[in-house]
Amino acid sequence: MRKTLLFAFAVVFSLGITAQEAKIPKINVKTLDGKSISANDFANDGKPFAICFWATWCKPCLMELNTIADLYEDWQKETGIKIYAVSLDDSRTVTRVKPLVNSSEWAYEVILDENSELKRAMGVNNPPHTFLCNGKGEIIWQHAGYAPGDEEHFFEAIRKAIVDSAISKQ
Repeated sequence: MRKTLLFAFAVVFSLGITAQEAKIPKINVKTLDGKSISANDFANDGKPFAICFWATWCKPCLMELNTIADLYEDWQKETGIKIYAVSLDDSRTVTRVKPLVNSSEWAYEVILDENSELKRAMGVNNPPHTFLCNGKGEIIWQHAGYAPGDEEHFFEAIRKAIVDSAISKQ
């Protein structure tokens, strides 16, 4: 019984620590046109933004980003959300990114993480992996993998972030 209580206390304590909002690490990545930027400079004028890790070889990633692309304009009108699509393609496959993005006509800001430094720093194991950040750049929600319908949960998290932001400003 005592071990069970200690275990329960440890779990609750660790959940309290992990529930704290984490910031985006200061790691340099590149834009699609080759410009170097720091990931902790990702922003959206005080509104929520998302970081979606993906790769050209990842079919679930492409399904997710294509599905969201169909909804993105409406999402932006309603919430002002901005999406950073971070490609995990390495030096062998990075040349496939720009043609794929151009043919997809995505309105996302596409970022290249060729060395997977940002991926490792943010604890991403496999794409797709999406992080939602509040207007202060704090990670407030994340989801790994993709199944049809997950975009609805993602949009609900975006809406909640907008409401929470409005409440915190009062």
